[in-house]
Amino acid sequence: MASRVPLVAGNWKMNFNHLEATYFVQKLVWLLRDAHFDYRRCEIALMPSFTSIRSVQVLVEADDLKIRYGAQSVSVTTQGAFTGDVSADMLAALGCTYVIVGHSERRKYHPEDDANIVDQVRAVLAAGMRPILCVGESYEERRQGIELDFAVGQVHDVTRDLSRDQAAKLIIAYEPVWAIGTGMVATPDSAQDAARAIREDLATTFDETVADAVRILYGGSVTSKNAVELIGEPDVDGFLIGGAALDADELATIARLTARATSAR
Repeated sequence: MASRVPLVAGNWKMNFNHLEATYFVQKLVWLLRDAHFDYRRCEIALMPSFTSIRSVQVLVEADDLKIRYGAQSVSVTTQGAFTGDVSADMLAALGCTYVIVGHSERRKYHPEDDANIVDQVRAVLAAGMRPILCVGESYEERRQGIELDFAVGQVHDVTRDLSRDQAAKLIIAYEPVWAIGTGMVATPDSAQDAARAIREDLATTFDETVADAVRILYGGSVTSKNAVELIGEPDVDGFLIGGAALDADELATIARLTARATSAR
């Protein structure tokens, strides 16, 4: 864990127009500045909607902010007659660092299958960005007791088609679907079990160096009330946050708690 800087990533989903996004970033930065936040101890990234990315970029670059940002999805194609799609090259030109790939809502509502998700990961990497690969079981898989096999299988379905160097650049977000937006949250032990199983699979598929390099986040009703217990687990390297990421005070608190907890490891 010593070499893995924790990441607190806020997924805004379909919230905030470009003006609201700008105000949020300004408020978040002010809160962290007042708290003397050390960005070397915890990385913070925001995932706005496509219409707000440019506004966030202008603010970040103009004020030389330490906040990073990215996108919530990406096309597998580079250009052409694909109405409504946004390419990885377009996102990279906006200064994005991260792109969420395979979120459960994208898998459910669009839908995106394993082959499409692999192609998205490759597109993101080819454009010089980092994919945040989302995996996690539904309540039904958990009820059957196959949650670990299911989550690890989702990771393996992607990594088996990647090179060692590509896999090492992944960030994996374990988000049990039953916990997203429900107020229910996995126990720290459950989050650790999933993160450890994913890391062990990476070590088997590639090697220990790759497994140690990949940051594994937890997502699913993360708040300032449960963040410390979750980040205290050795294989949990941060969070992908939904609802709490829409509140600047709450997100700043989670980031400060994460930085404090991991620096004590």
